[in-house]
Amino acid sequence: MDSTLVNIPGYRIREELYNGSRTIVYRGYRETDSLRVVMKLLKNPYPSFSELVQFRNQYTIVKNLNSPLIIQTYSLQAYQNGYALVMEDFGGISLKEWGVGSREWGVGGSVESLMEFLRIAIALCNALDILYRDRIIHKDIKPANILINPETKQVKLIDFSIASLLPRETQTLMNPNVLEGTLSYISPEQTGRMNRGIDYRTDFYSLGVTFYELLTGELPFKSNNPMELVHCHLAKLPPNMNKPHPNPLLGKERVLDAGEEYFPIPQVLCDIVMKLMAKNAEDRYQSALGLKFDLENCLSQLQETGEIKSFPIAQRDVCDRFIIPDKLYGRETEVETLLQAFERVSLGATEMMLVAGFSGIGKTVVVNEVHKPIVRQRGYFIKGKFDQFQRNIPLSALVQAFRDLMGQLLTESDTQIQQFKTNILAAVGDNGQVIIEVIPELEKIIGQQPPVTEFSGTAAQNRFNLLFQKFTQVFTTEAHPLVMFLDDLQWADSASLMLMQLLMADTGHLLLIGAYRDNEVNPAHPLMLTLNDIQKTAATINTITLAPLSQGQVNQLVADTLKCTENLALPLSLLVSQKTQGNPFFEKP
Repeated sequence: MDSTLVNIPGYRIREELYNGSRTIVYRGYRETDSLRVVMKLLKNPYPSFSELVQFRNQYTIVKNLNSPLIIQTYSLQAYQNGYALVMEDFGGISLKEWGVGSREWGVGGSVESLMEFLRIAIALCNALDILYRDRIIHKDIKPANILINPETKQVKLIDFSIASLLPRETQTLMNPNVLEGTLSYISPEQTGRMNRGIDYRTDFYSLGVTFYELLTGELPFKSNNPMELVHCHLAKLPPNMNKPHPNPLLGKERVLDAGEEYFPIPQVLCDIVMKLMAKNAEDRYQSALGLKFDLENCLSQLQETGEIKSFPIAQRDVCDRFIIPDKLYGRETEVETLLQAFERVSLGATEMMLVAGFSGIGKTVVVNEVHKPIVRQRGYFIKGKFDQFQRNIPLSALVQAFRDLMGQLLTESDTQIQQFKTNILAAVGDNGQVIIEVIPELEKIIGQQPPVTEFSGTAAQNRFNLLFQKFTQVFTTEAHPLVMFLDDLQWADSASLMLMQLLMADTGHLLLIGAYRDNEVNPAHPLMLTLNDIQKTAATINTITLAPLSQGQVNQLVADTLKCTENLALPLSLLVSQKTQGNPFFEKP
């Protein structure tokens, strides 16, 4: 889109401010009253539905936020096939452009630059408190989305395109290339691999990464590999903020210039940033005002004495919302058993892990804990669910799982998709159409395939099973092990049980997890008979049986929720345990 071609009735464009992959931003003025404005347009001349939704989303959310800390939007106007978002122009530039890289807050910094940082940080706390009160999650806090006026030092938060008005969201598992947000700043739960929901505290993590970058001049985690970045957010601690900062890509420490003094970042400020960047949301600050109190303490000390002495942080950090912790209670042994099985599979084993228990006992939640090590091993996680009323549809859960996998593959790079195409065609030969008839999305990867000879009965079944086995083996390698989760196995059809048996017999680097309700299965059930046959082939099958939570575990959950001692929580937890019979589904709605 060329700025000379932009002609929006009622406005004059003066200059281009930003030209990104999805949007383009101009500065201009309104002709009726010469009001200075910034205009944001979609770069794609034929925007997708999701792009249009995101554009409308930021206008809908921000138009009611009348705060000097949030960029004001004047109107959303139709422009060509999309929209033009008209916003205020207060002479701001992004913190990324103004602060990061061009000035070193910590290394070679000064008391004055540290004061400047603290004033910006306190303003951002006020902005997040406004979002908190209005039940808004920004989901993309970063220096590029924070504007500052270089003269007045006024700070404003921008870009609410992926913001949410829901108090809590669940991020589905998807390729890092298409995740909402910016990978360098994204919270662990926002990756969809943390087995946690997303709430307002995701913004605190991203704010912590932003503070880290402003204070040190660089990001805590750097990588050109999206999955490596996700793994860093999930499992790695940020480098020490008080070192002359190394460049991870070069493996070298930053060398101070001649005459440059090393100005250490006060330890309490490092502690505040590390608390913001805690992997679990429960360990972060729980309120923007609690964070603001600590930062104001730092600023007042700096103004009075020229230094910041350590003090206990988060003493005034109180959340006024009722939030049940997302952490698992009473499942530590079972999760460890599952993770150990994945480690063996990563080394080449093939295992089946059965997770048994009543409905609502937490089988799926336990299984989802395997997401984190899968990221480290670059593995794939796919899942399908058998349906009580669709037992007449053969292979329903397996097909669902592999359609999910095709969706993941289609978001990979063109080079990787081409590699998978080559490997799949080598595995299935001229019989690709047999798999495409069951998994239509495969055609988008390997293209149209020639018709195959029609078989019937057992011959057709045997051909399909053999081809599906070879097809599966493309995705089970040392480079990327495969975890397949099949839920509600008690309703599996005979064709699925037979195919599971074949996969277990001759497929390495495969962890097949099956969950079932053990109260609905007896020794003569088809699932039990199939498992007995699989065991006869010396395949490894382990079973985790989830029991109801004990009264002590329920008490711990209640105490953590109410932020009180376990003794104080005891009367309520006794009642909860009695009413729910230890079933987490009823204890954690």
